[in-house]
Amino acid sequence: MAHLSLLTSSSSSLLFSFSLLFFFSLTCNVEARYWQHNNCNPISSIVTEKLYNSLFLHKDDAACPAKGFYNYSSFIQATKCFPQFGNTGDMTTRKREIAAFFAQISHETTGGWATAPDGPYAWGLCFKEEKPKPSCHDVMVGRYHPTAADIAANRTAGFGLVTNIINGGLECGIPDNAQSNDRIGYYKKYAQIFGVDVGSNLDCANQQHY
Repeated sequence: MAHLSLLTSSSSSLLFSFSLLFFFSLTCNVEARYWQHNNCNPISSIVTEKLYNSLFLHKDDAACPAKGFYNYSSFIQATKCFPQFGNTGDMTTRKREIAAFFAQISHETTGGWATAPDGPYAWGLCFKEEKPKPSCHDVMVGRYHPTAADIAANRTAGFGLVTNIINGGLECGIPDNAQSNDRIGYYKKYAQIFGVDVGSNLDCANQQHY
């Protein structure tokens, strides 16, 4: 049983790491170790285990196929490979990026529905799902520099651009898209809990997808 627990923890850490790759173009390397050594503000100072479990209230319900998979220790272990995540800029920027990350992975793994117990946004991390995509970190921390093609496609910085990077082919360029709205709902919920504003350009309805 202990071996199975370690295997599950290792697998979920790996899946979290792949998800974090959406936000970063770096790998777990010397740069990451440098940040860990010189940074005194770990992600756990913002996202405690109690908060994590309250955000993903039903992740371990019997109805969720990923029950027991996405534990807090796996999340923290994964962030050690990406120490800039939730650690770049002022506290507002840090919390906003974390809220955006949680919103996106919640939508990709949601088990919620409109009338679900505790609401549709209480069911993130219910399923195991992974879709490798480009980095979103620069978008959320203000380092995104659009190309001429991005400008022509109206791909402006904000949460909507993160959605475009993740699943733009199915969700962007479509007014009032239900999936995009679901992501925004998660983002607003988490941002409110962290006490930060959500910024501009929440949706990608007017953006061309990649």
